[in-house]
Amino acid sequence: QLKLVNPSQYRFEHLVTQMKWRLQEGRGEAVYQIGVEDNGLLVGLSEEEMRASLKTLRRMAEKVGADITVLREREVDYDSDVPRKITEVLVRKVPDNQQFLDLRVAVLGNVDSGKSTLLGVLTQGELDNGRGRARLNLFRHLHEIQSGRTSSISFEILGFNSKGEVVNYSDSRTAEEICESSSKMITFIDLAGHHKYLKTTIFGLTSYCPDFAMLVVSANTGIAGTTREHLGLAMALKVPFFIVISKVDLCSKATVERTVKQLERILKQPGCNKLPLLVNSDDDAVTAAQQFAQSPNITPIFTLSSVSGENLDLLKVFLNILPPLTNSKEQEELMQQLTEFQVDEIYTVPEVGTVVGGTLSSGICREGENLVVGPTDDGKFLRLKVCSIQRNRSACRVLRAGQAATLALGPFDRSLLRKGMVMVSPEMNPTICSVFEAEIVLLFHATTFRKGFQVTVHVGNVRQTAIVEKIHGKDKLRTGEKAVVRFRFIKHPEYLKIGAKLLFREGVTKGIGHVTDLQAITTKENSLEESLGPGQLSF
Repeated sequence: QLKLVNPSQYRFEHLVTQMKWRLQEGRGEAVYQIGVEDNGLLVGLSEEEMRASLKTLRRMAEKVGADITVLREREVDYDSDVPRKITEVLVRKVPDNQQFLDLRVAVLGNVDSGKSTLLGVLTQGELDNGRGRARLNLFRHLHEIQSGRTSSISFEILGFNSKGEVVNYSDSRTAEEICESSSKMITFIDLAGHHKYLKTTIFGLTSYCPDFAMLVVSANTGIAGTTREHLGLAMALKVPFFIVISKVDLCSKATVERTVKQLERILKQPGCNKLPLLVNSDDDAVTAAQQFAQSPNITPIFTLSSVSGENLDLLKVFLNILPPLTNSKEQEELMQQLTEFQVDEIYTVPEVGTVVGGTLSSGICREGENLVVGPTDDGKFLRLKVCSIQRNRSACRVLRAGQAATLALGPFDRSLLRKGMVMVSPEMNPTICSVFEAEIVLLFHATTFRKGFQVTVHVGNVRQTAIVEKIHGKDKLRTGEKAVVRFRFIKHPEYLKIGAKLLFREGVTKGIGHVTDLQAITTKENSLEESLGPGQLSF
């Protein structure tokens, strides 16, 4: 917008309608640049005009129920005696119907690079003491506290209110309070760095569908251990990532610069083709967030310390402005399809019964809805009823496509469920298969890859060992070669979709690809388990 000085009533209404539409497109967020012409010419406004424009913008925002925060101001050289400024303003709507913006960020990096500590500092709001105090609240198991190593996937939430201020666990807030007072939530998925837990890390990246990944590199060790591997995983799954160099308080400036240069060199390699962008000021952070979402080739790099708190605010500014990847139109299209929920975790909760956690990949799921879950070991689907839904630890009536949640299933028998199942609406008639074909690229293999080889296949939330039945057109594959391969699952059939991204591994062998063809096993409505005995089925 060029300027918004004293608009007429008609123009004001028009501007408000435009703002409503922009906020809906950006799922509750929009950035206005004041002092820029529609063709992108930086004209700038004088002090008085700017004040009047911001006042109008505030009035518009009040009308649609949003808040505004000034992101940055800068002066422009325009041939005039009066200094002229351009202002960027973030307009964020306090979400109606409790639909806050939810971004999922997976946290990757080598063991001991400070992933859990950084999340602890961001979500608890107090700095670390250098001996791992900040990460204690993130650990889920006793052995993690004793060894200081993450071995499971844990979730941490960081909220931003509509004014762009951080809402976290400081001031002893509970998770429900964070959800209530935030208009934007960032869910961090804390993954394991150690090589031993690689399968857990891959599962976290494939099944929880993160929007972005944050690769944490320790400044004093540089790129070591699993860093390259995690970088490769993010690239293979096409997850846009940004990099955080931690522990800069431990080493000299020269060491930090060396690590930055090392990273830049790797990012510019032909395989990566990324454009590194080092963030040193608030201005850089704002630019980085906007550019990063528009072109996935840009990789912002932050240098910070969880102990001294240096440059931690830049990361918060970046996360606050980071826009979602999908716009509202794509989400609405997904919501109109039939319900499909991926099961990632299964718990038993006292007085609630069986609870499943996961992501709704399409459709809408309501409390009290009847769905079918499967496939079981013999390829059947079982009926069940969703008793209640929780999102980010607070109750929720309706779940929309793309959101992660936990569903309580009441007295349903836990032993019938496993990770990798799907819950779908009964009329979907899902296709399940034991044999499927995929076009793959072999990333690394010690010898040759041939028929009869066994690999662990990851497709979304499915993780199972499969046998290579046939390699089309070749009898063996070497590193870097492409082929269409037929796989057969060893244990039980799975629910797959054509076009789904696929990762497989076995020892040091690794490969990526996508599913091209399924040999479907037909499931008829009569194969629904009716014989579960009394007390199991509640319709």
